[in-house]
Amino acid sequence: MMTRKLLPLMIGALAATPAMAETEIEFWHAMGGALGEMTEDIVSDFNDSQDTYRVNASYRGNYNDTMTGAIAAFRSGTQPTLVQVYEVGTATMMAAEGAVYPLHELMAAHADGFEPSDYLTSVVGYYADESGNMLSFPYNSSTPVLYYNRGAFEEAGLPDRGPRTWEELEAFSEQLMDADYACGFTTAWQSWIHLENLSARHDVPFATQANGFGGLDTELVFNDELQRHHIAALGEWQKEGVFSYSGRTNEGSSKFYSEECAMYTESSAGYAGVNANADFAFGVSPLPYWEERIDTPRNTIIGGATLWTLRGHDEVAYEAAAAFLSYLSRPEVQADWHQQSGYLPVTHAAVEKTRDSGFYARNPGTDTAIEQMTATEPTENSRGLRLGNFPQIRAIIDESLESVWNGEASAQDALDRAVERGNAQLRRFEKANER
Repeated sequence: MMTRKLLPLMIGALAATPAMAETEIEFWHAMGGALGEMTEDIVSDFNDSQDTYRVNASYRGNYNDTMTGAIAAFRSGTQPTLVQVYEVGTATMMAAEGAVYPLHELMAAHADGFEPSDYLTSVVGYYADESGNMLSFPYNSSTPVLYYNRGAFEEAGLPDRGPRTWEELEAFSEQLMDADYACGFTTAWQSWIHLENLSARHDVPFATQANGFGGLDTELVFNDELQRHHIAALGEWQKEGVFSYSGRTNEGSSKFYSEECAMYTESSAGYAGVNANADFAFGVSPLPYWEERIDTPRNTIIGGATLWTLRGHDEVAYEAAAAFLSYLSRPEVQADWHQQSGYLPVTHAAVEKTRDSGFYARNPGTDTAIEQMTATEPTENSRGLRLGNFPQIRAIIDESLESVWNGEASAQDALDRAVERGNAQLRRFEKANER
């Protein structure tokens, strides 16, 4: 009697129980503010698109805090499955032997239809090994461009386009100053734009061993003739008002928004900020090059961050990670992210989808970064940089460049000092990661 009464209840309870719980994985990111909200929306959309996996996204502070926090978590066995790491942390992640599950291995094992050729070579090359295998997923990538004030250009009698060369930028700046503008141009991210990308644009090395891709025994060489010429020119322009230094990150935006400076070299991902804060019509043009130094400039290199998969989880977690990264690669997801954030789309299909939608036609200049990155095939010198202790090296470079801007050192002395101190950082990294 009891068995007959209990049996229907047991069957009902089993029927009410889900057949299988979702597999959950942790994703740590460094996107704050509006970009963080966009990232959370993408994760939410993925979770809503299926009922097998769930990604739990959490903001972990700035890039450096997020990376160091993930490394510490790995040591304690509490690491996330996915973590966002900025481009200058690439060498550190690669050196973390046993901690990283390379993207190409993850996708080969757990995803159908993953094809590296679908991705922009100039983007993924930065995050690939010496054989071209992708190590991490290029989530948010950008490259430097030049923004210009169209109204100021018209007032100064200049054409409605940015200067193509640095020689032309000097002439444009002088004409703008004659029209009572306080300065010609300012900049963000001085090391990234005016040394790292300067070198790539002119196809000269920033460091030996293929800019660090060839091994840990690399040495910095950005104190050669091209870089000295450029930094010396900026030093003179700082005195004359052609150039106005604003700070180590993107403080220069305020001088551009206030129309103190009519040109601004900044990340392509700065487009959203410029669009939101500039009360004037603006244009976007490629990063200038020295016409006297190269006939056809090479591609610029990227900034931003990628998503790394960490070891120490079960295979179901990696299936979830692969599914999420496959979702991020969808043309509609990439196109939407690109159009909202200003970051580069990472697949050819997303570029075409954005172009076909009329977005570039409606927003002139938003395709400048794409064209600049894809106009030429990357060379050994324009593929990117793979340097240990790179955040520390950039801080050294910033300090040395500031000594030029304030007139305390010549370009050659400042660059020589930065190279010497930077090489000491490389040797520390090499010693710490000897096999």
